[in-house]
Amino acid sequence: MGYWQPQWTPLHHGGGWRGAAAVRLLLLWCCIVRSVLTQNFPGSSNRPKSSPGVQLRWPDPGQVVIDNGLFQLTLSVPDGDVIGIRYNGIDNLLEILNKESKRGYWDVVWNWPGEPDKIDRIQGTTFRIVTKNEDQIEISFIRKWSKLSNETVVPLNIDKRYIVRRGCSGFYAYGIFERSKGLPDIEMDQVRIVYRLQNEKFHFMALSDDRQRVMPTPKDRLTGQQLAYSEAVLLTNPINLELKGEVDDKYQYSCENQDNRVHGWICSDPPMGFWLITPSNEFRTAGPVRQELTSHVGPTTLSMFVSTHYAGKEVVMKFRGGEPWKKVFGPVLVYLNSVPPKEDSSSLWQNAKRQMYMESETWPYNFVESEDFLSSKERGMVVGQLVVRDRFINMRSVWGEFAYVGLASPGEVGSWQRENKGYQFWCRADRKGNFVINNVRAGEYNLYGWVPGIIGDYKYQGNVTILPGSAINLGTLVYEPLRHGPTIWEIGIPDRTASEFYVPEPYPTLMNNLYTNKTQHRFRQYGLWARYADLYPRSDLVFHVGGDDYRKDWFFAHVTRNVYNNTFKATTWQIVFELMTVRDADYVLQLALASAAESDLQVRFNDPSIEPPHFATGKIGQDNAIARHGIHGLYWLYSIPVPSSRLRRGSNRIFLTQALAKNPFQGVMYDYIRLEGPPGL
Repeated sequence: MGYWQPQWTPLHHGGGWRGAAAVRLLLLWCCIVRSVLTQNFPGSSNRPKSSPGVQLRWPDPGQVVIDNGLFQLTLSVPDGDVIGIRYNGIDNLLEILNKESKRGYWDVVWNWPGEPDKIDRIQGTTFRIVTKNEDQIEISFIRKWSKLSNETVVPLNIDKRYIVRRGCSGFYAYGIFERSKGLPDIEMDQVRIVYRLQNEKFHFMALSDDRQRVMPTPKDRLTGQQLAYSEAVLLTNPINLELKGEVDDKYQYSCENQDNRVHGWICSDPPMGFWLITPSNEFRTAGPVRQELTSHVGPTTLSMFVSTHYAGKEVVMKFRGGEPWKKVFGPVLVYLNSVPPKEDSSSLWQNAKRQMYMESETWPYNFVESEDFLSSKERGMVVGQLVVRDRFINMRSVWGEFAYVGLASPGEVGSWQRENKGYQFWCRADRKGNFVINNVRAGEYNLYGWVPGIIGDYKYQGNVTILPGSAINLGTLVYEPLRHGPTIWEIGIPDRTASEFYVPEPYPTLMNNLYTNKTQHRFRQYGLWARYADLYPRSDLVFHVGGDDYRKDWFFAHVTRNVYNNTFKATTWQIVFELMTVRDADYVLQLALASAAESDLQVRFNDPSIEPPHFATGKIGQDNAIARHGIHGLYWLYSIPVPSSRLRRGSNRIFLTQALAKNPFQGVMYDYIRLEGPPGL
């Protein structure tokens, strides 16, 4: 779904006729807007009849070709792999040097509980035509699991589908994954679609307005120098000499789900684009700020539905006890565009963005034939207003300005960021905290949220039941964030990232020039974790409250130290602060982490050697955001009681030790730290 920020007057929330009428009027307005939008946009059923009709051909028994006059899509039968895309005078946009099964395909990474991962390249065993007319062809490739299936075949029933429409320069792909009751226990790490394009044609990649560049080739990576892990390569002898000395790593091109809506590649001769458009996030896992891969050297374009990237095994889908399950992944659109040879090819990106907005506005599509993909009339909406009540910030409630508000499977506070089996529906509130969550599939949900600048997570107490056509007004919701007493001091901004802290300049010999002079993306450079030892060669970071500036004096990641020949040791940071008085009452340290990778963060007050520590997280985190150029992974929040006996009048020190130290990527990123005094202080 698009992240629209609505501007509208808060609805009456007293439950009387005013609130009900306002909801009905808002729902009617949304329906009118949708009706207007779908008249001529891609995704509507109203295709111009002047466009050629869609045709189906069988060049040989093992292939089917769908042709709408704009492009031709060739699929293997009954496998359902995309083996050819003919467009703009190019016989095949996909890499013809690859085997047919390794050009455009679905795959799943899974395992039996406790056993190593397996990779299953999903190929159908049964083919059928779902819809065939001049306006649209939808075809299906089904594979059903049985006990006689190969050991690498994931125990799921899978239906891969493709749709080609009249007048649409591209095709839609989606999958229906189902576990019938009684299937064996499994774990599933990854579900994705992969498209591998012609290496000789596609050299320019675009992810956003400010993340576009000429890319190295696969051969450049083979001739380069592998760095600390296989994905990161120093380009020592690239074909394009302008790339010499740069680092290439697919994780440098990751993106949050909320922004991961269109990405792809541009061919210069002839000028054309290949784009992956994701019109909705409802089928992705772990919420809107979850980071995921996009496009990378190959040239490769990915549609990631499920993975452990930037989260680890905590978001693995685990099925036990014969649990039944079904989910629709997609549809996503592979969009093709072109311009005349003399026209600026940069317009291809702008056109792809416009197409993405059109696709998002017409979601949910009205042309998908599967009964498992719910139409707009089978969905509902939720509206309301979120306000924040924290008397230590303001005696009155304040608006939940630009809050993230979403519906996800019922669970604990904050469970949405680890949820992986259901659907999620998120929006951004306006500056007054008003929110509209539209096109929600019928079902049972909890409503979750958080407010940038405010610590912690909100959860609505009751379940939210969405029925077809329902419009629910939750009224004004009050979030009372975690709070013990007044703020004595704070470090950082509670925004779930470490972006406000000091991100160092990269090593000049290990740079990706895409991010040179782009402060907001500096964290995407390779090797920044090693800069800590350069900046603190003999002793660890010491931060003085009231004197130091966290933007300059607080390193973005609390990492280990390489002491000799890849032997690492734990590091201990210190927070030094003054207390004029100490009351005989409890204080609280609010500690929010933006990331954790195989870490045990230990906290001690005024005694660096006390055992056991006053507080320890225990081993937490597998998001690997430090190594993978992320500024956050999963969010962790700890409220740590501090008895007054641990504090003293005058100078105090808090010792933060990341105690696990076997490699350079273990560590945490802090989001926000706050010391609170007793309530009556």
